Amino acid sequence: MASAPASLDPAAALLAAATAWDAEADDTLVCLAVRQETHDVKTFVLAAPEPRRYAYAPGQFLTFAFEIGGETVHRCYTISSAPTRPYAVSITVKRVPGGPVSNWLHDTLKAGDTVRALGPMGEFTCFAHPAQKYLLLSGGSGVTPMMAMARTFHDLGQGRDVAFVHSARTPADIVFRGELETMARLDPAFRLHAVCEGDAPDETWTGPKGRLSLAILRETVPDFLEREVFVCGPAPYMAAVRTMLSEAGFDMARHHEESFDFGALPEADRAAAAEAEQALEAEAQDPQAPPAPAVRTFRVEFAKTRRVLDCPEDSTVLDAARKAGIRLPSSCAKGLCGTCKSKVTSGTVAMTHAGGIRQREIDAGMALLCCSKPTSDLVVER
Repeated sequence: MASAPASLDPAAALLAAATAWDAEADDTLVCLAVRQETHDVKTFVLAAPEPRRYAYAPGQFLTFAFEIGGETVHRCYTISSAPTRPYAVSITVKRVPGGPVSNWLHDTLKAGDTVRALGPMGEFTCFAHPAQKYLLLSGGSGVTPMMAMARTFHDLGQGRDVAFVHSARTPADIVFRGELETMARLDPAFRLHAVCEGDAPDETWTGPKGRLSLAILRETVPDFLEREVFVCGPAPYMAAVRTMLSEAGFDMARHHEESFDFGALPEADRAAAAEAEQALEAEAQDPQAPPAPAVRTFRVEFAKTRRVLDCPEDSTVLDAARKAGIRLPSSCAKGLCGTCKSKVTSGTVAMTHAGGIRQREIDAGMALLCCSKPTSDLVVER
């Protein structure tokens, strides 16, 4: 497609743009607008400096590099906008008490500011599991990937049968409430059900009250056993939904949940479980078998905190740090999100990642600590 004439209105020029956004080539996004969704939730609308089209699957996320207090902090946020509106992307962020990134976004990021992002990434999407009937279950800020899916189906106008059940503290905490209610009014195939734990100061909730239960689910979506189910929310919420569906006899092969706890550190239990598994495997080995070859250990120094640890060659730097009681930013622990991206100023690592880092960053000495094993002594800029 030929480029738009210079005389075109900027909106027309944007619509005429044929170039796809490529984070490998240009990772800069400009904040176009900030929208207040609820008292503690904001949406940030982002786009490239030049007209670009964004292609992604609803439910995927972006990894951001925010410059906060003189340091680069990486965080993952699900795209809450829909790929059917491809000229900008949006993230919707809840303010977390004490959260360094969410509070910085709410208090600082404004229209005209720039941020850096990588993506889109992630396998949590309805596009990977086509069905005629969907059930979207969300709790709190887990609404964002569900909103991307709901917006996509609504825009396509295919009459896809979608039941959306969202759990919130009060009616005032229902994110995207007005838009969801409008979608339900305009599309008979889209059904919205909200479950609130209590009333808002200015509204008495007349819908299902308390926490989502099997009884509420059966009442609001009687045919839920026939649907493809997507779930996102706090870990306790997702665990409760898994138990609920399993007890109801749901085919769990059609249950899909967001596996990341965005912005949070991995649970320390994961390291303990890995150690327990290794111990069990060692006990199961033949006591007469020859001893395993000695594992080399390398020195890892964190330059900013002046912490030092020994990391076995068969362990990732992140795992070794956790076992040593050193808390490092991390989210997916799979080399996908980029949250643990760090500069290795000295030494070498063997890294097997899943797309959370660009080749140019690797060339500049960056590494994902969750999937990097030392091949020499290291100095890490942390």
